[in-house]
Amino acid sequence: MAENDTFCSTRVAADIMCEFMEVAIHTVLYMRGIYPSRVFSKRKKYNVPVQICQHPDVLKYVENIVEGMKCLLSENEMEKVVIVVTGEKQKPLERFVFDIAPSGQAGTQSDKYLFRLESSLRGFLLKLNVCDAMLTPASQEKTWTVHIHTKESAAAKLEQKALTQNFPWVEVDEDQLTLQKPNLVPLKATTSDLIKMQLYVEEASNKVEASNKDTG
Repeated sequence: MAENDTFCSTRVAADIMCEFMEVAIHTVLYMRGIYPSRVFSKRKKYNVPVQICQHPDVLKYVENIVEGMKCLLSENEMEKVVIVVTGEKQKPLERFVFDIAPSGQAGTQSDKYLFRLESSLRGFLLKLNVCDAMLTPASQEKTWTVHIHTKESAAAKLEQKALTQNFPWVEVDEDQLTLQKPNLVPLKATTSDLIKMQLYVEEASNKVEASNKDTG
């Protein structure tokens, strides 16, 4: 595969991944009850029914997050995307971790039109649509944030891009990076010609206790 073809394929794969991550964020928001179901609208992506939050502030916020990812993905500089569900005092309850890496197989042409990649992403959405059955409910009021893990040099690029977007990225506090004695729930893994990705959820082991304490 010529260098230009590889570059173009990487850019197309980055666009596809950004589309996927946008839908994945909305799916987590819906499945984990971050917002009332009435503010979501049903759509289809990769022939999978998905729910998209229609609140304009949420839509814009998610768009800004995904736009920040695009330059990192196109240069294979993004290592993880983590959707963090937080509870009282911003304590993490769940971390949906998308571990992303180049596959090292960009020279092959077995997925020239990226059909296999899209099929794999369909499998991830199907898993997210049933994640409620695998996770412990938390009845306390919840909010959310997104963490992007990348190299230090790439973080500088992201900060520069954020200035033009007027959407500042800030360094994450240490206490939001890990959970105490987390329960690990693997959901899906795949390898395409351009990207390797695995998805798992880390649940706080005291999530139920915290919910009981809050609800009395």
